[in-house]
Amino acid sequence: MTELLEPAAIGRSHTRRDGPAKVTGTAPYAFEVPVDNPLHCHPVQATIARGRCSRVGTVEAESLDGVLRVLTPFTSERLADTEDAELAVLQDREIPFRGRVIGLVVAETSETARHAADLVEVEYDTETADVTLSAERDDLYKPDKVNPSFPTDSAEGDVDAALRDADVTVEQTYTTAMYHNNPLEPHATTALWENGTLTLWDSTQGVHPVRQTVSKLFGLPADHVRVIGPYVGGGFGSKGTAHAHVVLAALAARAVPGRPVRLALTRQQMFSQAGYRTPTIQRMRLGAGQDGRLRAIGLDVVEQTSRIKEFAEQTALPARMMYAAPNRATTHRLAALDVPVPSWMRAPGECPGMFGPEVAMDELAAELGIDPVELRIRNEPERDPDTGNPFSSRNLVACLRTGAENFGWAERDPRPGVRRDGDWLVGTGVAASVYPAKRMPGSTAVVRFEDGRYVAEIGAADIGTGTWTVLPQIAADALGVPVERVEARIGDTAHPTATVAGGSTGTASWGSAVVAAARAFRDKYGEDPENGAEAQADMPENPDEDRYAMYAFGAQFAEARVNADTGEIRVSRLHGTFAAGRIVNPLTARSQFLGGMTMGLSMALHENSVLDPRFGHVVNHDLAEYHIAANADIGDLRADWLDEHDPHLNPMGSKGIGEIGIVGTAAAVANAVFHATGVRVRDLPITLDKVLAGLPD
Repeated sequence: MTELLEPAAIGRSHTRRDGPAKVTGTAPYAFEVPVDNPLHCHPVQATIARGRCSRVGTVEAESLDGVLRVLTPFTSERLADTEDAELAVLQDREIPFRGRVIGLVVAETSETARHAADLVEVEYDTETADVTLSAERDDLYKPDKVNPSFPTDSAEGDVDAALRDADVTVEQTYTTAMYHNNPLEPHATTALWENGTLTLWDSTQGVHPVRQTVSKLFGLPADHVRVIGPYVGGGFGSKGTAHAHVVLAALAARAVPGRPVRLALTRQQMFSQAGYRTPTIQRMRLGAGQDGRLRAIGLDVVEQTSRIKEFAEQTALPARMMYAAPNRATTHRLAALDVPVPSWMRAPGECPGMFGPEVAMDELAAELGIDPVELRIRNEPERDPDTGNPFSSRNLVACLRTGAENFGWAERDPRPGVRRDGDWLVGTGVAASVYPAKRMPGSTAVVRFEDGRYVAEIGAADIGTGTWTVLPQIAADALGVPVERVEARIGDTAHPTATVAGGSTGTASWGSAVVAAARAFRDKYGEDPENGAEAQADMPENPDEDRYAMYAFGAQFAEARVNADTGEIRVSRLHGTFAAGRIVNPLTARSQFLGGMTMGLSMALHENSVLDPRFGHVVNHDLAEYHIAANADIGDLRADWLDEHDPHLNPMGSKGIGEIGIVGTAAAVANAVFHATGVRVRDLPITLDKVLAGLPD
């Protein structure tokens, strides 16, 4: 059991400390840091999906006034480590996917660099590319693990036999699209080499992980690389690992000693250079008795990865623990294609992995004539079905009941397609949400007393989630001082080591280290420290993490309106009720919940990266054609949470909240569209062409 902080600053709403700098434009982002006499670079990208470049002609580009260097696979510096093929750019002539960087122009201005990149001549030896994902492929394979280190498959009991004996079954296939993260700030890096030391100002979710990656690539001691990123304009997972542009910026800066180099990916380049969420094909099987109790859960997932680097999204993972059933089985299979490398996107695994199961649960409820909320409650497990461990806290039932009451669920007519409001068919849907409540080992914090104020230093990241604001709250509670007397210093490898901002682990991990340092400070100096006093501590281990299943839970309720004549779909109400431990800052927390739900709505109705099977690239690679939810799509959006006390988590009693809001949202919308129209859409996004033919007269 973890010793919890007595709440003082924790649990109170505090406005964002970084807000004024951001809204006044004084917060320096990676591309904007003030450096002397910067150069600019622009990548040259392959226009084929598979093959090799036989020739790269640079004469015309190099003759352009203002161009300093053009790097190619024939002229680039050799990296010390090329094990990671995604990052081994300009190291060989192979083209593993369309958009692979095969050249880099360094010039005095960004306009000149871009112009010169267009003048580079490339000749190819082209091979036939394979970019099509299908569950019928005969070369699907079983990865050794799924992200980050979970067993690929799971099995308990006999699912096939239980399905044969079940009173009611649902056996359907559901698909989610390819999604691109598209944070507002594009991926950007400014690089400078001085006296054998590399400084990177990078838009990243983890300065220390970037330093670790880059130092290995260039064969440098870690203390010869400094990474700075105090302000990050969103990431959603895409900035959780280093991508090729970071390496390119460092290569360019090394080629022009003494001058800093800036590289910012264009929006179009981000669709091939910065990761994405793999499309998934989910074969879902449920078997139940007439009482609605599940007897079998089966989920077989097919997804894609790049031929040069494997990433296996843990899509089936939530199905292993969400509901009680004596017979359960899940599998993951991959197709290795000539496509860019997929990676993390907000709630990897849980986000796509709860779509198929939660829509299938709605289908099962319809078959049984049981209310969808009640069906989920009837299948509540006493322990984690996957590990057998007790839950540290599991308040899904309370989320369902409280959310249903707030939403007005009791007024719902269970029959689909019967409620109208003028030209609009109206329906409501529900889905459950879950996300692990974990910490990531490896963070260290320092607490210092300077000029009458306390300072908490840790190399954490704030990607818009509120780190600048909540860490002083956590430190203030641990020190027993007003939060106004505490400041944070983050986003720099000059500060103590911190883990990546990912997996909803940031506040839990960094906050635990800050609390440990604050307690060490108080033990050493008492309440009247001298100027310069400081204490350092690592995030302590928590033995309860191995003894309990730790998750946040939620229930999403959606109201959909579908035009009876045109099939236009609108979501007029979207409510989420969550159980996520103690909420450190209600103001920033609500923003995170609502942001996740908005992103889930976007996934449900709009987002779809369309891959051209002839050429292997995403054709709608900009924000004009890659549609995301806008203000007009957002109606009554509401996030609530329960007052949850969980002593097993961490000193704050908090659970991660950055990702759970997106989980379950798309399924709730799909279920609401079915209830409005009687048309079941199993393939995201839900567009009017998928409902129009089945609309009632």
